[in-house]
Amino acid sequence: MPLVMVVAVVALLVALGNVSEGQDEENLKQVQDTVKKAVVSCYSIEGVYPATLEYVEEYYGLQIDHDRYDVFYEIFADNIMPEITVIRKQQVKE
Repeated sequence: MPLVMVVAVVALLVALGNVSEGQDEENLKQVQDTVKKAVVSCYSIEGVYPATLEYVEEYYGLQIDHDRYDVFYEIFADNIMPEITVIRKQQVKE
């Protein structure tokens, strides 16, 4: 009986870890989608893609948790969709 309890607890902990990991990935995708929507909104209003991500944050109200995410914004031309990459920063445990 004790072995069954240990297996059940381990299975529960693994399942909780998988749910947490899935939630982290969903949050990352949501941040990336939000940034893209704000950039496209700027393009639709102004006719050009913004030169910097800071411009979108200042004038279009985009809010990014810079403590949790790094956002890389690479623009080639003002009429071509910029490449936007969002990565989660590594959390340092103390």
